[in-house]
Amino acid sequence: MAAAGGAGTAAALWSEVNRSGQNGDFGRALKSVNKLLQINKDDVTALHCKVVCLIQNGSFKEALSVIHTHTKVLTSDSVTFEKAYCEYRLNRIENALKTIQSASQQTDKLKELHGQVLYRLERYDDCLAVYRDLIRNSQDDYEEERKTNLSAVVAAQSTWEKVEPEDLGLQEATYELCYNAACALVGQGRLNEAMENLQKAEDLCRQSLSEDSDVTEEDIEAELAIIHGQMAYIMQLQGRTEDALQLYNQIIKLKPTDVGLIAVIANNIITINKDQNVFDSKKKVKLTNAEGVEHKLSKKQLQAIEFNKALLAMYTNQADQCRKLAASLQSQNPEHLLPVLIQAAQLCREKQHAKAIELLQDFAEQSPADSAQIKLTMAQLKIAQGSVTKACIILRSIEELKHKPGMVSALVTMYSHEEDIDSAIEVFTQAIQWYQEYQPKSPVHLSLIREAANFKLKYGRKKEAISDLEELWKQNPKDVHTLAQLISAYSLVDPEKAKVLSKHLPSSDTMSLKVDVDALENSPGATYVRKKGGKLMGENQQKEQGQGDVKKKKRKKKGKLPKNYDPKVTPDPERWLPMRERSYYRGRKKGKKKDQVGKGTQGATTAGTSELDASKTASSPPTSPRPGSSTAPSSAATSNMIPPRHQKPAGAAATKKKQQQKKKKGGKGGW
Repeated sequence: MAAAGGAGTAAALWSEVNRSGQNGDFGRALKSVNKLLQINKDDVTALHCKVVCLIQNGSFKEALSVIHTHTKVLTSDSVTFEKAYCEYRLNRIENALKTIQSASQQTDKLKELHGQVLYRLERYDDCLAVYRDLIRNSQDDYEEERKTNLSAVVAAQSTWEKVEPEDLGLQEATYELCYNAACALVGQGRLNEAMENLQKAEDLCRQSLSEDSDVTEEDIEAELAIIHGQMAYIMQLQGRTEDALQLYNQIIKLKPTDVGLIAVIANNIITINKDQNVFDSKKKVKLTNAEGVEHKLSKKQLQAIEFNKALLAMYTNQADQCRKLAASLQSQNPEHLLPVLIQAAQLCREKQHAKAIELLQDFAEQSPADSAQIKLTMAQLKIAQGSVTKACIILRSIEELKHKPGMVSALVTMYSHEEDIDSAIEVFTQAIQWYQEYQPKSPVHLSLIREAANFKLKYGRKKEAISDLEELWKQNPKDVHTLAQLISAYSLVDPEKAKVLSKHLPSSDTMSLKVDVDALENSPGATYVRKKGGKLMGENQQKEQGQGDVKKKKRKKKGKLPKNYDPKVTPDPERWLPMRERSYYRGRKKGKKKDQVGKGTQGATTAGTSELDASKTASSPPTSPRPGSSTAPSSAATSNMIPPRHQKPAGAAATKKKQQQKKKKGGKGGW
């Protein structure tokens, strides 16, 4: 009786599990499954259902724990897909790949998951093969999704591996396919076509989402954010940084839930700001550190973000932080050149050019593939230090570039600046010999010969220029200009040879211009206009016949004299000094009258004061002549006198001190 009751309960529970699963209520289904496992803990079907319910509820760790706990009951083949999917969702990508490869049979759903895992591992060639096989050998309702994933793989190959994508014949019927096609075009550098595809994708997205009445305008804008972000990136590549920055900021204001999109946009804004608007860049860096970003972006995207963090630290004068980030990047990417360049740039900002060059030299020895770029950087640092000759030596050591026209031009310019003409000619000679051996008579070869000849003629090396000019003339015997240069060069070295060559010049009849002189004179062309102030020829001839020009003397204006000027009186030599600085200044007297009662001692009179004043006696002359006084100093005294403004009079400073002492009466701090 009890067994029959238990069987009835189990049947009811299974019915409940089935009903809840069809309705999508996996939480309720999980409760029923747990009750079934209480009845029979080793029920394989119940355990499998429990794993599926946990996955549907997003509890991937718990589902994986159930699989690992019941390994004896749940065989590997029965739950291979569920185990691999849990590992994939928990970002254990390598483990997921191993689980898929260990399966005895590759089902369609395992192949789908296999493609996703390979895409996350950036193994795009293997991923492309998996999706091609799926599209070829499966017919169900998921064909459109598979084509979208296939186009995403092609776009990733074009963007990150710079592989020219093959035409897979995918019709761009959905906005996802249009977007992926645009990304592939961006990888090829076809920016205008990519922008057209993105605009088409935007129209298709609006059209498809507006058909759903439950979708709001905000939902549509959120879905369009990734398309607008790619549009802004294309604008940035085209140099339209203002438009790109405006669109980036609009996307950030929407606060999209995709942390990968936000991180990419924030990084791109930092690249636009560069060393400007550093405060905004510091805020944007925080957006690149969001949780889960490392699982949303490719390795190259994450690497670019880290590089920009190091550069921002350098621009914000965070030297220790910059060195730390650059060293970390170099340890992660020992063959990458950019971390070394960042460290060298930081050393240059600290005026340690010698250490920067040493760092670059060490890396060049370790990575011969990047030696050209490193040596170019080293040469730039040498030029910044003023060591132009050493920079030339470094540039000439770059074997793969030293014959290039740009390198030849740079070296010749630098040697000319240093007035080392022989070395400049040697650079020309080596480059011409290389082209003579590998690309004879090519346009670049002939151009270098022409420039070498012109350079030698410019610096008076006509004898050395003869061989170059002869080579050019052989290539083009009708070149009259080259022939004329050759004759000019030979005229100093071998006049007889110059005469022989001059016979090849065209005759004067063939060189004369067929011009109708009468028609030219009668034509309403430009006429002679005499300049303003010009003089006629007749006047010039009369001057030549006459006595010649007489230079007119400029009249000097007499200086204005003061109204009370007396020529008999010698001017005061201290008249240029302020009154307070003059030696005879005695200060301003406060009393209005000298002879006031009460100013002297009691009973004294002021009648005899004038007699007692020694300054008023005839026997005491003034210390220095005053303005208007009739006493003139002797010539000896005048010749030894220092001009005004060069030295203060001796009495002026003493007078000032007396005045300051008189003013110190009372006050807040006085006794």
